[in-house]
Amino acid sequence: MKLIISDELTSRWPKLKVGVLTAKVKNSPTSSDLWREILNEVSCIRSKYDTTTIKLRPGIVATRNAYKATGKDPSRYRPSNEQLARRVIQGKELYSVDTLVDIGNLVSLRCGYSIGVLDSLKIVGDVVLGIGHHEEPYEGIGRGVLNIEGLPVYRDEQGGIATPTSDSMRTKISSETVNICVFFNGYDGDEGNIALAIQFMQSLLERYAEGRDFSSTIVK
Repeated sequence: MKLIISDELTSRWPKLKVGVLTAKVKNSPTSSDLWREILNEVSCIRSKYDTTTIKLRPGIVATRNAYKATGKDPSRYRPSNEQLARRVIQGKELYSVDTLVDIGNLVSLRCGYSIGVLDSLKIVGDVVLGIGHHEEPYEGIGRGVLNIEGLPVYRDEQGGIATPTSDSMRTKISSETVNICVFFNGYDGDEGNIALAIQFMQSLLERYAEGRDFSSTIVK
């Protein structure tokens, strides 16, 4: 699979860089050790930020500004990195889904990016990252039918598969997932932090999901 960032998006947000990591994995219920790491990160986030200052975190403020540049209200269609951080800061319970999804959430909390964790066997052909169109069909995980007009959206040959607000039901991780593709939405353009996020994700996959056969790149 190849990722291409379209001119329509880079012309509006030229600093965008996207990390891409692929791997073979084994999914499972989340272990107590992984959940302990997540709770430690939750405590760290709560000690550093409140609901006002979290918006100033580089990965979040850049994604919000990119949404404005592409024509989407970031307060109505909050990027997933902000959704997750706000939930934690507000003291709401963080639910465990499974090992792969929870690892993605941990990396998002640690590095500040929207993380898309997709079942790569459900992706058809290459992927283009562009901007959503009027009435373009899209069903988001936990969001139902989502209006993606103006949102940055990843598309394969069959349509939308992910946005920084919500990944698509069509490429959703399941207990049967054995191959994943992870997108790190670096709207702040911080290549060093994106690389750290990729390394952290890989280490977690090795420890908790039998991760192997890794391949990674940063697309500019």
